[in-house]
Amino acid sequence: MESTRKILENRQLAPRKKLGQNFLVNPPTAMKMLDLAGFTATDIVVELGVGLGALTLPLAARVHRVIGLEVDAGIIRYHREEGTLPENVTLLDQDLLTADYRQLAEQAGGRLKIIANLPYSITNPLLFRLLEYREIMDSATLMLQKEVGERLCAPVDTKEYGVLSVLLAASATTRTLMRLGPGQFHPRPKVDSVVVKITFFPIPERVAKLPPYDPALLARVVKAAFGQRRKTLHNALAASPLLGLNKEEVATILPCAGIALNRRAGTLSLEEYVTLTRMVADRQDGLATAP
Repeated sequence: MESTRKILENRQLAPRKKLGQNFLVNPPTAMKMLDLAGFTATDIVVELGVGLGALTLPLAARVHRVIGLEVDAGIIRYHREEGTLPENVTLLDQDLLTADYRQLAEQAGGRLKIIANLPYSITNPLLFRLLEYREIMDSATLMLQKEVGERLCAPVDTKEYGVLSVLLAASATTRTLMRLGPGQFHPRPKVDSVVVKITFFPIPERVAKLPPYDPALLARVVKAAFGQRRKTLHNALAASPLLGLNKEEVATILPCAGIALNRRAGTLSLEEYVTLTRMVADRQDGLATAP
């Protein structure tokens, strides 16, 4: 197989820093990632960012169909002119951050099974995008920056614990599958990478046990809390424009949720954030119906 570097040179392509492109160059790593992803021969899998096909080709040999998204016009042209992709691969010219995931689910005939070597530059917004469509997600097996992967799986009261830690815990089970050094990619990134699997369905038992709450409000509460994570919750929530609450209102809500005013964002569990969200909702509903 022609090397990644040679393909890029021959086609006058170059890894685009703007797109955060770091191409996987080690075939055994791709095979191991697919082994751990657990796809079956009947699956239809969506690949976010086809690149030169390091994951696409072995994936297509294992599953029923691959729907591949790619935004780099030069790479799309390379695949179409050279006929590099198997017949069971559908290549779509779509941006990962603006793609219609509901339409992709319709094409896949059910919940989305996703795989990706994610560009570092769009990892965070893409993760929030997947959370936005969590009800149509089955799983996402993602290769991403080690630091981000640690945040996704971080336990409470650690420096890595943050907004994505909480919101993913409220929607899915996340676990690290493997770790990768910079030598697995071209060009070599300056940091290590990890592969994580986010399982949205079946709904994790911890998530199923949560009382009813507004997911959009939970996201605002968590973002408000971590917006100034070094401050107490009392000050952070009152200072955030996301909730529209003043200090007096926050001072009333926190005790009702069983949370001390001097707690900080990183010390609250998922269950505490859900309770807090329900109390904020009650307060906002009360204000909305007040004469």
